Amino acid sequence: MSVRIYIPRDAAALALGADKVADAVAREIADRGIDAVIVRNGSRGMHWLEPLVEVEVAGQRIGYGAVKARDVAGLFDAGLMSGGDHRLCLGAVEEIAFLKRQTRLTFARCGVIDPLSLADYEAHGGLAGLRRAVAMQPADIVKDVTDSGLRGRGGAGFPTGIKWKTVLDAPGARKYIVCNADEGDSGTFADRMIMEGDPFVLIEGMAIAGLATGATKGFVYIRSEYPHAIAAMTDAVEIAGRVGVLGPSVLGSGKAFEIEIRTGAGAYVCGEETALLNSLEGKRGIVRAKPPLPAHKGLFDCPTVINNVISLASVPVIMDKGAAHYRDFGMGRSRGTIPLQIAGNVKHPGLHEVAFGLTLGEIVDEIAGGTASGRPVKAVQVGGPLGAYFPRALFDTPFDYEAFAAKDGLIGHAGIVVFDDSADMLKQARFAMEFCAVESCGKCTPCRIGSTRGVETADKIASGIEPEKNRALLADLCNTMKFGSLCALGGFTPYPVLSAMTHFPDDFAPGPMVEAAE
Repeated sequence: MSVRIYIPRDAAALALGADKVADAVAREIADRGIDAVIVRNGSRGMHWLEPLVEVEVAGQRIGYGAVKARDVAGLFDAGLMSGGDHRLCLGAVEEIAFLKRQTRLTFARCGVIDPLSLADYEAHGGLAGLRRAVAMQPADIVKDVTDSGLRGRGGAGFPTGIKWKTVLDAPGARKYIVCNADEGDSGTFADRMIMEGDPFVLIEGMAIAGLATGATKGFVYIRSEYPHAIAAMTDAVEIAGRVGVLGPSVLGSGKAFEIEIRTGAGAYVCGEETALLNSLEGKRGIVRAKPPLPAHKGLFDCPTVINNVISLASVPVIMDKGAAHYRDFGMGRSRGTIPLQIAGNVKHPGLHEVAFGLTLGEIVDEIAGGTASGRPVKAVQVGGPLGAYFPRALFDTPFDYEAFAAKDGLIGHAGIVVFDDSADMLKQARFAMEFCAVESCGKCTPCRIGSTRGVETADKIASGIEPEKNRALLADLCNTMKFGSLCALGGFTPYPVLSAMTHFPDDFAPGPMVEAAE
């Protein structure tokens, strides 16, 4: 049997030269007459080790990383095919500390299988949840998802089962499942990793959602900046349709469900569900006023489930292992696992799936390994560009929706960006306002005008112009945006601004005059 050599085709690995490594490995295999096959898998999520090359030896995966093309010949000389010793050898991949301490439920197959091999997917537990679901009544599927405690993994953490029940109970001959894959938050990449590394789990989750609510059509709305994810999902949907996982009779059940891939046009605001629906309908991507809720009148005015990638990809394991199994992980009302996406100034950037409940300090100091620069951590932003900045004084906060909300923070999509003590928090606050001004759909005044005035006010503070008066004005603008904006873009922009002002007041104190930005 051919030896399998795994080289990721994940975008993070590609950015670090994985294709060049794969080409070099292919040449060595050919030149040396070795019986081996290259499998282009997804990423394990240990980005500081990418490209991570793995070889299967006696049923165990031995890893080497980070590998460059110039290292490949030396790896073969050192006995790569038998897991030979080399300066890049990491030993058994499953024993690497970053990976070993994880609880991988949603990401159990990511980096393990060939993403487009349905046989690989099934061999590692895939389709078990869907097979159970096709034999169940819709209300019973919804009950399992509700009982699991699964909450939306893309924003406010709304209970997934309640959303599904609303759509199930809503009258309508046509219903839809929409997957929000417009992953635009800084420091987030979990959606992309799933779509590139295990696309069938998202397809399976969407099909289960369709069976649960009576929807027969699904759309995956993927941001245009994800060409590899778009390609992987397109291929996976075609494969699933060809073998009857999707189509007029899902797994021979007589129940129909199909999926269509749609590409966004680069608007951050289309991560908001109603702006996304407008975009899907071919309209300008601007926010809709609510009510009506999308669950009652969504896509084409039909009842619509809108969940993000990780929410839907978490459903198959719930249906396979049971609601109680999933609910046993976590704390309080935050049940199951969460894929932490660790980025910024850290030694160990990557994805770490773990049960809710670790403290922010444990995540930053132990899992992320502290700063890459070696300087003290100054601030951690959780929840993307609209998330609050937490100082070390709040590092005892457990990773839990309610615990973060109690400290005026939000978990959002669980992106974690770390800054050392060289960061200027006034500049970070200004960036939040500028980001909102650039990305606003323009429909509501607090977001459209408030963010622009926020940039101007931050510049005045930086220039030493009436700092006390302008700090008060900036706080007042935040209050107006928080309570007056139509959607979370304007409503959450105050979180990074106010947290920076609250926890890092010295950065907002009068300093030397600087030229205001135009």
